[in-house]
Amino acid sequence: MKRSIVLVEFPYDDLSDSKIRPAYALTNPIGEHRHVVLALITSRLPTHPLATDLILDATHPDFAVTGLKKTSVLRLNHLLTLRHSMIQRQLGGLSTKLISKS
Repeated sequence: MKRSIVLVEFPYDDLSDSKIRPAYALTNPIGEHRHVVLALITSRLPTHPLATDLILDATHPDFAVTGLKKTSVLRLNHLLTLRHSMIQRQLGGLSTKLISKS
């Protein structure tokens, strides 16, 4: 689970709605309720990336293992904790080479 890219229902900041989107599992399931800490992944590239944004470049040789369709941003400032059972499916993972290029 840890270091996996998964699909989850991720709420908007204001909790007005949610959207099924990819997320990066920062932990394995934790505790009795098997919660997982996740970071948002979006294909909307920021004009001014934050220090906590990691660009996942589709032209990188290791991009194929992510299961993502196009260049995306892993937003480490946008976190969510969910029960493991709420994860819809695993898309792929991240290689350390892909992360270190960000």
